[in-house]
Amino acid sequence: MNGDLSSVELGKKAAAFKALDLVKTGMILGLGTGSTAAWFIKFLAERITQESLEILCIPTSTQTREQALSLNIPLTSLADVDCIDLVVDGADEFDSNLNLIKGGGGALLQEKIVASACRKMVIITDGSKETFCLGNFALPVEIVQFGSRSTKRHIEKIVEEMG
Repeated sequence: MNGDLSSVELGKKAAAFKALDLVKTGMILGLGTGSTAAWFIKFLAERITQESLEILCIPTSTQTREQALSLNIPLTSLADVDCIDLVVDGADEFDSNLNLIKGGGGALLQEKIVASACRKMVIITDGSKETFCLGNFALPVEIVQFGSRSTKRHIEKIVEEMG
């Protein structure tokens, strides 16, 4: 099967597999969204089956929830836990200083809420996401109704200052 994968997919797969080393039974995990996180979720499901690993997971998007459910990964909600032990997620871009951009796929708000409730967050990515200068694509802005006008004014001010 590896012979059918591109070098980018092999990189994603390797990063996802390595992140499994951090998972221990009894943990509450945040499951990220995107193509690299999807590999992690697939490998996590295999480990749950092979090792009878007992964990609970909180997905960061509908896409991730559907994948986890299809693989029989036990889920819970953020409302039902005090703290998440570990969040594993991907990045859209990162630079040589390990600054990164997330949220290009539109799950930014849920990803940030889950990340803010965790003890540790691990970003898994491959070399194709490295860039000299962050911001090579349009980044969606996700807001909630509460504060939407204030957020709109803030964004307008930033755009105006940038010319």
